[in-house]
Amino acid sequence: MADTANLSDTRLVALDWGTSSLRAFRLGAHGQVLEQRNRPWGIMNLPPAPSGQADAEPGAAFERALQDACGDWLAILPSVPVLACGMVGSAQGWREAKYLDAPTSLDDLARGLTVVQRGSGTPLHIVPGLLQRTGLPNVMRGEETQVLGVLADTSVASPGPVLVGLPGTHSKWVVAQGDGARRSIQGFHTFMTGEVFAALRGHTILGKTMQAPAAPDDAAFAQGLQVARGSDAALGLLSHIFSTRTLGLTGALPAAAQADYLSGILIGHEIASLARLHPPTGAAPIPLVLCGEADLCRRYAIALQAYGFTQPTIAAQATVTGLWQIAIAAGLTTTLGAEPTPFPRSQAA
Repeated sequence: MADTANLSDTRLVALDWGTSSLRAFRLGAHGQVLEQRNRPWGIMNLPPAPSGQADAEPGAAFERALQDACGDWLAILPSVPVLACGMVGSAQGWREAKYLDAPTSLDDLARGLTVVQRGSGTPLHIVPGLLQRTGLPNVMRGEETQVLGVLADTSVASPGPVLVGLPGTHSKWVVAQGDGARRSIQGFHTFMTGEVFAALRGHTILGKTMQAPAAPDDAAFAQGLQVARGSDAALGLLSHIFSTRTLGLTGALPAAAQADYLSGILIGHEIASLARLHPPTGAAPIPLVLCGEADLCRRYAIALQAYGFTQPTIAAQATVTGLWQIAIAAGLTTTLGAEPTPFPRSQAA
């Protein structure tokens, strides 16, 4: 149940709603988190209908998930704005929030919110994803909000471009601009590094000889990085990943070190590609920021420095801050003492 003592301080209910989970936050007058709840109701695992009943409305399962996560907040504060980002706005989500073309700005995202009417309840607003059409198409949904949250940090903001790395299942590298209120996303790249690692470890012969290490093996990770950028680099990724098995078979790589070695190879190839796109040498190399799970950011920082990049700044998880920034820009809520300036909504439904 909600802590009713400070419910009246709520200015926004912010939802980070992805494929596998739903995180709900109550935010106060300065965007601070007053309360957080985590639920397993990602868009692919929604709460079922009561036994023997069928949903009359397509969004009924999403409404059940929302009610389970924060229905008591919304009942007590029926006019509080609700803003969500992530896969809830995909074609498989509650309502599709169409992609905006990159480059785009904070104001563009705020103007492009999709509105889902919820009967007598307060509407749900969904942040659009981004589509990059140049070259091979690229998309993101949820990361745009995280990047804007990173740029809101005054220690990160810069009048020039910043390269924001979001390591994970599908790692993103985002060229962003953080100039005061004119924060924008210029372009981005995606690498399926995390998903490929999981697939190779769990569904190929490489995983048959692996053992889970008691602690991260940084030496094995560094060895993988060295292979990715060493004298055998011309052999390429597909050859390198097989060395995980052959080094194990020859006794050169213990079973407990093989996963970290494979991680080093995959992340090494990702950073090698990044170095070709954004060379780390030069008079004014682009500033780097990493945002994500702490140990994964630590590994990426090691890899970046191995390839000649400067030490990156490590930013805190920024999705909630990004949702707050978008809500302010859209006029859904205000900081204490400010008046809202609402934008027209692009897709009411």
